[in-house]
Amino acid sequence: MTAAPPAPPWIPANWSVLPRRFYMRHPTEVAPELLNKMLVRDDGRAARIVEVEAYAGGEDPAAHSYRGRTARNATMFGEAGHLYVYFTYGMHWGSNAVCGPVGEGMGVLLRAAEPLSALDLMRASRPAAKRDRDLASGPGKLSQAFGITRALDGADLVRADAGIAIVSDGTPPPAAPLVGPRIGISKAVEFPWRWCVPDHPHVSVRPRRSSS
Repeated sequence: MTAAPPAPPWIPANWSVLPRRFYMRHPTEVAPELLNKMLVRDDGRAARIVEVEAYAGGEDPAAHSYRGRTARNATMFGEAGHLYVYFTYGMHWGSNAVCGPVGEGMGVLLRAAEPLSALDLMRASRPAAKRDRDLASGPGKLSQAFGITRALDGADLVRADAGIAIVSDGTPPPAAPLVGPRIGISKAVEFPWRWCVPDHPHVSVRPRRSSS
């Protein structure tokens, strides 16, 4: 088995980068376990992930990868544990962690996070935010707060050599996350593939129902 790469010096010693095997599962398994993990950058920006959505390739009509590989979605079909970044609504970037086997086109959308450090950098990146709880309370807001653009598409979240990673600080996922349908899609709207930390003020939209 290949040894895990050493964590870069900008990640605190008591935090651990999520290993490749964490992502090498179906996105509906990965997504709820990403709740309460930390998205971090090498400039000090860090936020706790509080809302995610799963997208499952060819079995999911709402996925960008449903109809196969294109230049736009190629990263989704690559190795798990990489960042897939896409442009949407002509103005926003969406950030996803690639999941599952190579070639399946699966991933988890990072929908919202609670900013915890380097908020001055996030505020500078998100001048439209009127309060800190709005800095990363939506997929486009999260990407903007972290300075994520297409230039980071394909970044390896495990090796963290592009200055971005998802790590654990020891906080477990919620035992009973809120679960509900995904937002802003027109297909597979019945799939309950959005998970949120219960009662968290940084969630973008509270699900209408809950489940464990």
